[in-house]
Amino acid sequence: MQNEPRFDVIYEQGKGLNEQTRVLRDRETGVCYLFYWMSTGAGLTVLVDKDGKPIVMEENRQS
Repeated sequence: MQNEPRFDVIYEQGKGLNEQTRVLRDRETGVCYLFYWMSTGAGLTVLVDKDGKPIVMEENRQS
């Protein structure tokens, strides 16, 4: 990876200036993460399927 971002934003939803939700995809592994930001704090977690395994978007992975 030469000067390319590590993560893609694949979904974004905002509620004004004080709240934002994003789904990020790691371009190297394909693993998806949920990022939530509010003016008082933020959180990041891996997205999992019904069996508790990380959600991986293989079809969009880069070599």
